[in-house]
Amino acid sequence: RPPRDGGIRYRGLTQEQILPVDYEIEYICRGNRVIVGPKVRKCLPNGTWTDITQHSRCLLLCPRVWTSLENGRVALKPPGPPVEGTVLHYSCHAGFMLEGRNITHCTKLGKWDSSKPVCLCKCGMESQSIYKLYIGALFPMSGGWPGGQACLPSAQMALDLVNNRTDILPDYELELIYYDSMCDPGESTKLLYDLLYTEPIKTVLMPGCSSVSTLVAEAARMWNLIVLSYGSSSPALSNRNRFPTFFRTHPSATLHNPTRVRLFQKWKWTKIATIQQTTEVFTSTLDDLEQRVKEAGIEISVRQSFLTDPAVAVKNLKRQDARIIVGLFYETEARKVFCEVFKEKLYGKKYVWFLIGWYADNWFKIKDPSINCTIENMTEAVEGHVTTEIVMLNPETIRGASNLTSQEFLGALMNRLGGKNPEETGGFQEAPLAYDAVWALALALNKTVAPLKAKGRRLEDFNYNNHDITAEIYRALNTSSFEGVSGHVVFDAQGSRMAMTLIEQLQGGSYKKIGYYDSSQKNLSWFGNDVWIGAGPPADSTIVIEEFRYLSQKLFAAVSVFAGLGILLGIVCLTFNIYNSNVRYIQNSQPYLNNMTAVGCMMALAAVFPLGIDGHHIHRSQFPVVCQFRLWLLGLGFSLAYGSMFTKIWWVHNLFTKKEEKKEKRKHLEPWKLYATVGVLLAIDVLSLMIWQIVDPLHITVEKFTREAPKGDLDVLIQPLLEHCTSEKMNTWLGVVYGYKGLLLLLGIFLAYETKSVSTEKINDHRAVGMAIYNVAVLCMITAPVTMILTSQQDASFAFAALAIVFSVYITLVVLFVPKMRRLITRGEWQSEQQDTLKTGSSTNNNDEEKSRQLERENRELQKIIQEKEQRVSELRNQLVERQALRNRRRPSSGTNQNHSNPSPPSSQPDPKSLLPPPGYPNPASDNHSSLPPSFSNSSNLYQADSKISRNHCHNSQIPLLYK
Repeated sequence: RPPRDGGIRYRGLTQEQILPVDYEIEYICRGNRVIVGPKVRKCLPNGTWTDITQHSRCLLLCPRVWTSLENGRVALKPPGPPVEGTVLHYSCHAGFMLEGRNITHCTKLGKWDSSKPVCLCKCGMESQSIYKLYIGALFPMSGGWPGGQACLPSAQMALDLVNNRTDILPDYELELIYYDSMCDPGESTKLLYDLLYTEPIKTVLMPGCSSVSTLVAEAARMWNLIVLSYGSSSPALSNRNRFPTFFRTHPSATLHNPTRVRLFQKWKWTKIATIQQTTEVFTSTLDDLEQRVKEAGIEISVRQSFLTDPAVAVKNLKRQDARIIVGLFYETEARKVFCEVFKEKLYGKKYVWFLIGWYADNWFKIKDPSINCTIENMTEAVEGHVTTEIVMLNPETIRGASNLTSQEFLGALMNRLGGKNPEETGGFQEAPLAYDAVWALALALNKTVAPLKAKGRRLEDFNYNNHDITAEIYRALNTSSFEGVSGHVVFDAQGSRMAMTLIEQLQGGSYKKIGYYDSSQKNLSWFGNDVWIGAGPPADSTIVIEEFRYLSQKLFAAVSVFAGLGILLGIVCLTFNIYNSNVRYIQNSQPYLNNMTAVGCMMALAAVFPLGIDGHHIHRSQFPVVCQFRLWLLGLGFSLAYGSMFTKIWWVHNLFTKKEEKKEKRKHLEPWKLYATVGVLLAIDVLSLMIWQIVDPLHITVEKFTREAPKGDLDVLIQPLLEHCTSEKMNTWLGVVYGYKGLLLLLGIFLAYETKSVSTEKINDHRAVGMAIYNVAVLCMITAPVTMILTSQQDASFAFAALAIVFSVYITLVVLFVPKMRRLITRGEWQSEQQDTLKTGSSTNNNDEEKSRQLERENRELQKIIQEKEQRVSELRNQLVERQALRNRRRPSSGTNQNHSNPSPPSSQPDPKSLLPPPGYPNPASDNHSSLPPSFSNSSNLYQADSKISRNHCHNSQIPLLYK
């Protein structure tokens, strides 16, 4: 069961489930309560829990400030956190007396049952003893940065020298209380607790490693403690609001960034990549670098991070073509990174790595079980990388506050290390900073003695509640300025060390100095001994050469020849049509519409030339003009050529597919209607093109293709580019134009099919027009979608579009004009319309329509003549009857008797003489053709039988047969 005011935390399972053996549960408390007793219990095989006899309770925590006593000692029983039942026993140091109760109890309300006592100095007595001032330190002897291996001996060496100096803190002795933080914030939390809640009181804290320093510095403000770090470079620690009492002799990691930016500019790099370990120090450093490179006009193209395994991050760098790479990680992770670098071949003459300079000199040769690369692999991968390192050892031979030169310090440090190899000792480079940190603290404390004495205070009076002494130490450190073994020691407003930067390069397996950079003066001192695997510093990225794809000039020339010949053919056809415009056969083909077709064809052919013009011929600024020529020439050419043909076929359909009663009204075709139809189609195109160019004008765009690698080991890529004429809503406009033109093409095909068997005199070449429409429609409907698909292939797209135009125009011109030329040349019909009308019907024109018209006219004339003749025949019959009656009266009586005796029917054949026509009429025995007009005689073959009809056989029923 959970304790009162607490609960149980189940790790991955719920209370209702059956808990397995070795499963652990954890007790937690609410509010300001802590667990007293077992905090974690484990399930045993017998079904019980560990420590089942011990109870766990959640008790209120009493204030910890009672657990320490200034100038005295506190005994806590039982040991552990001050909770209900805890008893404190107080006692004072020699020379002091206790004022208040010497014992106090923690109640169940979380309060002590008495006020905290104090230790007062005994009156009339003055202590002549040496007081100890304790420094609580955390040295990372292992972990990500084992800097304590060299920094701890360096600090101890400085303490020995300070304590032996009679002019520095003569009444005090500095003592170091330290723990191994392992560069782990979790472990450091526990150690910090021990430092603060165990005697004696610590005057100053000295952490190392940025993650640990961040934890300590943020907590120290609550105990009025000054924090002085010797090995923390995180830029986040420069935040005075967050860390008001923090100082460091190690400069901020951001001090590397101005140096890096200066090197980027020196080698003319404008694109870099970064890879970092996910910790606050490196994240803050990278944020600062990003801001600085942005101000310098440099781009961070790739930014990768990792927690423990850098494999994926390194692969991403390779995939994204990173060349100049800044790496921010601890030494142990650096070995992992470069093992992956070796596997991915991310090293060599094409790459430059920038690393932190505070690794051990042989960091890449140290055997690491976490990687599977050999020393030879690592040495090959790291060759040529550049490091930026804060100058941590004074390059000049100057004796500073410790009366040691930098070389004498190194000699003394080597003796303390007992002959260990400096390259294998963590923190050897930072050892001067730890040494100077102790001296900075000693000098600052020495500076506070007089001001505190004037206020009636002493350093030994310091406790965690005394803000005045902390403020004096803060002011002393903030104004520190002395020569140390690491150089001139001075702190900026954020408490960070100001220093120069050393630039080194790994050459042949060892680091060589190649320059210094003073960020305060922006001065780069360059030695000029940098070495590169290639001919010089590599490019910051693969050099991309932009190469425009141009149309094949051979193809353009070939198609241009065909287009030129087509234009010449169009001129010949146009000249022929204009010259023979008075010939009846040409007139009956509507020559003006044919002229428009020829002009439209020539305009369409002229569009082939701007279709093939690209950046190879003109400057890019002139390309939009070429785009306009393409659009207008092709659009208007199509409208003229196809519009005139469409108009012909449209009117033929209107004339000969209507009802019979409406045909007569449309026999006479008015030419202006044809021209108006073409004008309407042309106006629609002009208006749509104008709207297009005003609303969304054509402009040039560049299409990029997949980069291509040239042959050879060249660090370049070819970027193919292709220029296009386009607009913002190109697809919309093309959809409108193609839709409109497509409907016209489909309608033209339908009309041509409907009128394929129609014959008309006014438009005698409509069958040829229909054939041309078929060819144009098919080619256009195939070409339009194919060219849209092939738009990225300049040669194929141009060839398909241009040849479609050429073939369409050639077919149209040949079908429409060549038959006319052949007819007029072979038959010699070069007469004008006036001459042609003088000839008789069938000999002037063999066209079926002309024959039909002539026959209709002759039929009407014959019907009129027949009516006149019929009337005359009727008159003649009446005269014959009268004559016959008169002749019968004059016959002799003998004839009468004879007729009575021999009766016979009247003769059916009258006397030929009696049938002679009256004077003025032609003889029936003579040629009937001589009495007919010429027009009638011309049709003698057709009406030969009817022309021989006798007068006795003339009847109204015979008249309709004349036409039939």
